[in-house]
Amino acid sequence: MGTLTGRLTGRTALVTGAGRGIGRAIARRLAADGALVAVHYGSDESSARETVALITEDGGRAFPLHGPLGVPDDVRTVYDRLDTGLRELGEPATLDILVNNAGFNVRGTVAEVTGQDFDRLMAVHARAPLFLVQAGLSRLREGGRIVNISSAATRVALPSSLAYSMAKGALEALTRTLAKELGPREITVNTVAPGFVMTDLNRSRWATPEAEAEHAAYSVFGRMGRPSDIADVVAFLASADSRWVTGQCIDASGGTGL
Repeated sequence: MGTLTGRLTGRTALVTGAGRGIGRAIARRLAADGALVAVHYGSDESSARETVALITEDGGRAFPLHGPLGVPDDVRTVYDRLDTGLRELGEPATLDILVNNAGFNVRGTVAEVTGQDFDRLMAVHARAPLFLVQAGLSRLREGGRIVNISSAATRVALPSSLAYSMAKGALEALTRTLAKELGPREITVNTVAPGFVMTDLNRSRWATPEAEAEHAAYSVFGRMGRPSDIADVVAFLASADSRWVTGQCIDASGGTGL
């Protein structure tokens, strides 16, 4: 991941869904910039511990945090375990950076989507971020950073990902409102919207050379995104350099659909 930069030294970050893919890349980048990172995961403990090990090997600081989202008492569980992890490290129970990254997709057109799928997608992509922020307000320090991971699917029509797109659209609406409300505390709130990225979630899109070429063609750069492409944008939004940017949706799709 590279040499520690120290830009985020003294900051504590919570990255949801940080065991794999984009979340792992974000956690590693924030740690490389000096932050102490809580590597949240819902079910895959081994992947989360691997993320922590990678951060430690690079000279950073991190700890795993188990807390399934979209279930009763999910937010309370996350913060109780965050506080416990920080206490064990001798750190105060405060938070500087919250990255709402955890997510999944259940594909289905308007004729196929089910109420259960819709409720699950909304619970993880929209409800959990809202109440993670609400419950975290007393922990978030002045000048904090909230970064929500959305999708380019909110600005193009993807019939097979209808409910997913709707949930991400709700997340973007949350971003704008929170930016207005938290501005007096100099807390910035922004969204990053990736396109097709080579993660486990999108494995079917790059499982064969033909599939990869098809999806790479959507970008003006002729390739699919890498998790680090997204993590670098999040790192900017988490830093002091982004102090005058809030309420924005940063398209990080490689020019998809231009």
